[in-house]
Formats: sequence, structure tokens, C-alpha cells
Amino acid sequence: MRKTEQNSRRRRQRKRSGQYGHKRSMLAVSFVILLLAAVLFINGISLREKEQAYRVQEAELKQQIEEEKERASEIDNLEQYVGTDEYVEEVAKDKLGLVNENEIIFKAE
Repeated sequence: MRKTEQNSRRRRQRKRSGQYGHKRSMLAVSFVILLLAAVLFINGISLREKEQAYRVQEAELKQQIEEEKERASEIDNLEQYVGTDEYVEEVAKDKLGLVNENEIIFKAE
């Protein structure tokens, strides 16, 4: 009878250790899953912050593009004005002191 008691004890111990090992592996897997979930959550937060920063940067760049388009338009208008006779007369009067034949110049003393 002693052998049967020893065998039954061994079987019980094997069952217990098998169950304990199973519980340990389940806890390890659960821990790894929770760790991955935490890493994904933290990365998600940092990605949202980067996205917000990029949206602000995008809005600033769009505004700069509009300002540059307006500036280019002003430059085109100035280029067209420089080619006119009106501009030539204005430069001749201001820089060279020339006048038209029918103009009278009054100088302040």
C-alpha cells in the first residue's frame, strides 16, 4: 500500500505543478499583452501630438504661400508699371529734374 500512496501523491503533485505552471504562463502572456497595450497607448499619444504640430505647421505654410502669391502679384504689377511711359516720366522728373514743355515749376524759398 505504500507504493500506491506514493504514486497517488506523485500524481497529485504533478497535477498541482502542472496547474501552477499553466497559471504562471497565463500570467506571463497577460503581462506581455498589457505591456504591448501600454506601449501602443503611449505611442498613440505621441503621434497625436506630432499630428497636431504638423497641422499647425501646415496652416502656417499655407498662409506663407498666400502671402508669397500676393507678393508675386505685386511684383508682376510693378513690372508692368515700370514698362509704361508714366513711370519713365516720373523717374525723369524725380531723378533727372526734367519737365514737360507745358509745365511751370514753382520752387519754395
